[in-house]
Amino acid sequence: MKGQTLHGHLDALLLAVLEDGALHGYAIIEALRVRSGGSLDLPTGTTYPALRRLERAGYVASSWHTVNGRERRTYQLTDAGRRALAGERAGWREFSSTVGRFLNPDAPPATA
Repeated sequence: MKGQTLHGHLDALLLAVLEDGALHGYAIIEALRVRSGGSLDLPTGTTYPALRRLERAGYVASSWHTVNGRERRTYQLTDAGRRALAGERAGWREFSSTVGRFLNPDAPPATA
């Protein structure tokens, strides 16, 4: 998948991955890869800055934990992050419905 395709949607994808519980950075990257059937194979240089941005916005919180003798930062969704995710989902439904009217020849026309 082209990186440009994700432009504007990465934050929503990260929030959605964290919806089911806290994960450390590599597990987030792996969850994106698995849930996308391998289409999303994001480098750490893309993922970690986005997680830091979400943390500064108050949508995720992080803490350090020792896992198998290694220090790992674990991220979890905050209440504000859950609200942001709900907004992202509503926006996505509207966006995909609108664009689908142009790109999907079988889509029903909009009703006024």
